[in-house]
Amino acid sequence: MATLSTPTTSDTPLAIAPADVMAAAAALKGQIVRTPTLESKTLGALTGAKVFLKFENLQFTAAYKERGALNRLLALSEEERRRGVIAMSAGNHAQGLAYHARRLGIPATIVMPRFTPLIKVQQTESHDAEVVLHGEKLEEATAHAHLIAERRGLVFIHPFDDPLVMAGQGTVALEMFEDVPEIDTLVVPIGGGGLISGCAVAASAVAPKCDIVGVQAELYPSMKATLMGEPVVADGDTLAEGIAVKTPGTHTVPVVRKLVSDVLLVGERDLERAVSMLLAIEKTVVEGAGAAGLAALLAHPRRFRGRTVGLVLCGGNIDTRLLANVLLRDLARSGRLARLRIRLKDRPGQLYGVARVFDQQQVNILEVSHHRIFTNLPAKGLMTEIECETRGEDHLERLIESLRGAGYEVTRVELG
Repeated sequence: MATLSTPTTSDTPLAIAPADVMAAAAALKGQIVRTPTLESKTLGALTGAKVFLKFENLQFTAAYKERGALNRLLALSEEERRRGVIAMSAGNHAQGLAYHARRLGIPATIVMPRFTPLIKVQQTESHDAEVVLHGEKLEEATAHAHLIAERRGLVFIHPFDDPLVMAGQGTVALEMFEDVPEIDTLVVPIGGGGLISGCAVAASAVAPKCDIVGVQAELYPSMKATLMGEPVVADGDTLAEGIAVKTPGTHTVPVVRKLVSDVLLVGERDLERAVSMLLAIEKTVVEGAGAAGLAALLAHPRRFRGRTVGLVLCGGNIDTRLLANVLLRDLARSGRLARLRIRLKDRPGQLYGVARVFDQQQVNILEVSHHRIFTNLPAKGLMTEIECETRGEDHLERLIESLRGAGYEVTRVELG
């Protein structure tokens, strides 16, 4: 690892210092995957920045959370190890903790909200952890985990608001700057703030001029609102459930306030597009939270143009059905998949005439459905919907123009 300089003094000491991150790096060496930091020339060309990706989705449990969880486990006393540990997590912290707890012979219990994706529940159970599903929100799961910890004498390991966990997560940045010292802008997803806190503290020593930028989902802007002194309004179903945290950590907020220059918000469309682009361009699977950094580059291009940007792909645990849905929606938004609503006359040959136009434009028809009853057309009216595959937006527009030129009334069924 890179050599750390003396931390900057402050009137109010932060929960961790660069030396803590260095200590974590030494403790974790050889026990986690030393993931690569690689340049994406294609994403760079698309965004106008020089883009480097840190593939934390290549950890054994497919997320950076292993780092902080293991660093905390290694600090337990022998008596605490015998009693066992408990955590609250929507998935990645659970898997990282369960995996390393089993490896170290420490009993682990994980409380997860009932909405947790099935893949994360199954993977956590595969590491021999006891999984308890409780509550709809992380806050309810947290309260229940504390109750179990008190009742059974277990050590509670917080997913982000713990100095040892924060220090472990900071080793991500140490490796990035060791591999690519020229990174001048580090973009990090924010849930509770553990990852960005550790990374910012590490950067303050090894790359003090680096601009640290956080990213949150628009539906869960808890850190940004907290820093601005505004009420936290965070709710809804986000693709980035890994960073869907309503209350950031008491240890992490001061670090972010001091060392992070900006917290950007990204919408669901940007998250979906980023997940799809990383699979299509980099051939790598990331979950919504893992794609948040790229989503920020897509949503705020002027903020990063001309910079040398490091993005942390913090996790790759996404439900396969959800991933398929995201990819299909992205194809629809790009015009490669489309659903057209075409008004016809109820007489022979109408559908044949429409199909001829599709054939002339070399557009593949995937599905056809007729609507005679549930429509506001006259009794002799007929509405057909055709799902089709094109080469892109221009190709789709040529098809629509040709259909209208042939006398058909056509509307495009848009995504929400």
